[in-house]
Amino acid sequence: MALILRILTFIAAPIAGLFVARDSLNFDIVQTMIMILLIVAFLVVVAIWPRRNKET
Repeated sequence: MALILRILTFIAAPIAGLFVARDSLNFDIVQTMIMILLIVAFLVVVAIWPRRNKET
């Protein structure tokens, strides 16, 4: 689980850098918000992922 969060943090940093300068005071807040959105998107994908029923 920690590995997934670390990967999402590394993904969120460049996305936040598109919207806010890295040396601004609210960069961490924007990065956290984007990371939360990525976590929610990841959980939605996992919840909706089709599960194959083996009917044999």
